[in-house]
Amino acid sequence: MGGETVDDLIQMALNDRDPDGAVRWQAISVLQGRGDLETFTVARRLCASATAAERVLGVDILGELGRDRPFADRTLPVLRYLAASETDSQVLYAVLIAFGHLRDPRALPSVIELSTHDRATVRYGAAYALPNVLGKPPDAAGLAALGRLADDPDEDVADWASLGLRLASGGKIEDFGGQVLDP
Repeated sequence: MGGETVDDLIQMALNDRDPDGAVRWQAISVLQGRGDLETFTVARRLCASATAAERVLGVDILGELGRDRPFADRTLPVLRYLAASETDSQVLYAVLIAFGHLRDPRALPSVIELSTHDRATVRYGAAYALPNVLGKPPDAAGLAALGRLADDPDEDVADWASLGLRLASGGKIEDFGGQVLDP
């Protein structure tokens, strides 16, 4: 990939129907690497789309737009709005992963709220996001939410939350070389 317009890259990503598809994520990576106002504007517009696939794409782009997250202050309100108003669990999952990537404690109230969602996919996203948005020192309500998720009936949610609790308490994760892997 090289030289495609923002619209070309958006179409490439949307044409790959696999949410984890290589073409989709390659296009998203190129868009994120651009880190410019045009890409931000298009991604924000996608977040307001009538289709869940387009909203997920917009969120996925915004979660890691630009090397130093130059649009974090503009992205956070968009994501918090979706966290409060969205009904599609895949969009909510994408929002939570984006919150985790942004690592901004201002997302914490939204993440705590979604940590009690009835869908395991959404709770899994919350378990991923929480350790990244707890702040320093870690917020007590956020730690409590992680603790609840560590006892979740879904094994994947519980495992990710337990890992988050260990990281939040300063624990080292030997198996991962001290780094958290993306879900």
